[in-house]
Amino acid sequence: MSILIRNVLLDGKRRNVLIEGNRFTNLDAAADAAADEVIDGSGFAMLPAFYNTHSHLAMTLLRGYADDMELFTWLNDHVWPFEAQMQPEDIYAGTRLAALEMIKSGTVFVCDMYWMEQEAARAIAEMGIRASVCTHVIGFHPREVTAATLERARRWKDIDGRVTLTVAAHAPYTCSGDLIRECHALARELGRPFSTHLAETRKEFDDCVREHGMSPVKYLDSLGVLDGNTIAAHVVHVTDEDIAILAERGVVIAHNPVSNMKLASGTFRGDELERAGCRVTLGTDGACSNNNLSMIEEMKVAALLAKVSGGPEKVKAAEVLRWATRNGAQAFGLDAGEIRTGALADAILVDLGNERLVPNHNLVSNWVYSADSSCVDTVICDGRVVMRGHHVPGEEEIISEARQSAERILARLAQAKAAGKQAD
Repeated sequence: MSILIRNVLLDGKRRNVLIEGNRFTNLDAAADAAADEVIDGSGFAMLPAFYNTHSHLAMTLLRGYADDMELFTWLNDHVWPFEAQMQPEDIYAGTRLAALEMIKSGTVFVCDMYWMEQEAARAIAEMGIRASVCTHVIGFHPREVTAATLERARRWKDIDGRVTLTVAAHAPYTCSGDLIRECHALARELGRPFSTHLAETRKEFDDCVREHGMSPVKYLDSLGVLDGNTIAAHVVHVTDEDIAILAERGVVIAHNPVSNMKLASGTFRGDELERAGCRVTLGTDGACSNNNLSMIEEMKVAALLAKVSGGPEKVKAAEVLRWATRNGAQAFGLDAGEIRTGALADAILVDLGNERLVPNHNLVSNWVYSADSSCVDTVICDGRVVMRGHHVPGEEEIISEARQSAERILARLAQAKAAGKQAD
């Protein structure tokens, strides 16, 4: 399969871009180069697609369900009871809805930390984008559940080269040190990334100091699980010493600015982490704590938060775009995140006629500070068009099935609550 995109704006020049198989093969092709499909790029600019390094996809079914409360109340009293009623078909429906939303805002990869990873993988594979889905353990699950989860990781087979595996331990406050070590060791054994939440809230930081006599970063470092294979989500509450440790160990940091703001988790020290040499990427977190999966919005908020705390020159547009694209791709070993000859053919075409991109004094600034998902016309992943004209095939059915799934979960939750009251 080959695609020729004619007369598209790329790096400030009109070019003809040729994709053959799943790679960019010529960024200055002839206008009449042979191709199976030809796209007129005259009204568009080509930009790198997004790589979302931390999310919980099926939480689209909890969008707007439990808002405006602190993290631990939110989890214990609302999220976990709702999730207990989710069935495999709900995970599949919620993940397809998430994939639809991500495609429509230009995202072609996500690291999904959730339950029933087989259903998430099936949904992502069908939608035509990339993911690394997590086999995800949490300390309060029975040991037999944890053992079964880790055994699934050992039997995992990638799907079409696009859907891979990450081994995840939820967080230091929900997993024992031994369980975190076990997950990290398995990830290393299998040659897969290891992911966890880390230093998200002040409470987590203070509790860790009280229990272990050290910060969450130093605690995980003492367990030997911080290295270049580790994806740490949030990393909000860190000391200068913590930053030095993260940089030295080569840990990938998944910054989730919108979720951090919504849950009042704190302010990310992005500029300091970047200057120390840390590997910073962007994630959206789940739709229950964001409440959307737009990496465009995530870029803007990340940049603005850095400026509020550090001044207007901190985290410039090009820098935060790199967090959202190339850094995220490289964190998961993908030869992608930039448009160059030989790279994996992931890209988006943005509509230069959209009111948010006019005038075009600086496309990168417009993209970070002005754009929204309505600017995204076409999405290409792995050399295949997955959206054209801002429409994804089958999107109406995906939305309908997700709505029905949410209604079924609420009905089961109401039954469970009624049964609990009777038992009391």
